[in-house]
Amino acid sequence: MNKRVALMLQMEAVWWIITAIVVFAVLYPIHQAMYIWPFQSWNIGFVIALITLTRYIFLLPHTVIARQQVVKIGLLLLMFPLTFAFISGLNGFLTYIEEHTWDGLTGHLPGETKLSTERYIWSEMIFFGSGSIIAAPLFAARLMWSIWTFRNRGEA
Repeated sequence: MNKRVALMLQMEAVWWIITAIVVFAVLYPIHQAMYIWPFQSWNIGFVIALITLTRYIFLLPHTVIARQQVVKIGLLLLMFPLTFAFISGLNGFLTYIEEHTWDGLTGHLPGETKLSTERYIWSEMIFFGSGSIIAAPLFAARLMWSIWTFRNRGEA
């Protein structure tokens, strides 16, 4: 393995550690305030997807997959169902809050803590959910551009 690939793998590991820290930091206040968070999987997925896809949109030539055409085509095809899955997940959260209100989730909290927790959850779910929904098709477009330039110009 040459030094360039080793450096790329080290940077990938660093980015995954940073992503794990961000996931922990985002979910920590929720777990401190609530007994059950039924959208934890979606929340984790939204945070990971937004950070990772945004990173790959801007730093694709500096990643391990930069010259892996088959992997890029596979990821390109995966972005279409992933976008719709993210839309479904965010819609599920919004529908749950609309139909059940916040009382089932934060009803046990005192007044001011209840409101601040609800605002925090609402804001971070909308931010990371809509960010993931936007990042997935943008990443697909970035992959298409990368595949085209690699094939026609020899650039990653």
